[in-house]
Amino acid sequence: MNGRLITIEGIEGVGKSTNLEFVADWLRQQGKNVVVTREPGGTPVAEEIRSILLQPGRQLSSECELLLMFAARAVHLEEVVRPALCRGDWVVCDRFTDASYAYQGGGRGLATEMIDELKSRVQQGLEPDLTILLDVPMEVSEQRRKKRGGTDRFEAEQLAFFTRVKASYLDIAAAEPERVKLVDASLPLPQVQQQIATVLENFVSDAGSELHK
Repeated sequence: MNGRLITIEGIEGVGKSTNLEFVADWLRQQGKNVVVTREPGGTPVAEEIRSILLQPGRQLSSECELLLMFAARAVHLEEVVRPALCRGDWVVCDRFTDASYAYQGGGRGLATEMIDELKSRVQQGLEPDLTILLDVPMEVSEQRRKKRGGTDRFEAEQLAFFTRVKASYLDIAAAEPERVKLVDASLPLPQVQQQIATVLENFVSDAGSELHK
């Protein structure tokens, strides 16, 4: 696969949607063919699963939630991500498996081993080449979430849940610093995007060097 997979992660209220478009536009300016997608979602079937997962008031066990996430991921990889990477496109995805470790692992308390097994079966070795983790203090996340209004199943969770999710994300970043780049998303947007641009510049430069070895 000649393409690259870049994922954008973070808790609620970090500005993923705005910065996802920034990443895609930045890459296009470098002449890359870019596919923008999201998880759960990205295909008709995966979007149907997403609607189940996010429906306010929907009662799902933690195990069911995790299995639905990976069901959506399986079809998303088969129909969107792998074909794009094989074409040499750069895929920019709003959330990926790090979110499963953070939300279903950290947030819900499911065993890492269960997530590991599903990841191995569904991804078959596919990993993001770069993950941009947008991070804000919990109070900033709460303020932005309340200001935005409207709550899906996850947004309706309590502060303790998101505190665990954030801690899990930071653990992932500490364990994989080469892949996961932490961005302070509490700063004014131009400063946030300057951080992201620097991350992308370094990544694209390294990717170009690898291709010419």
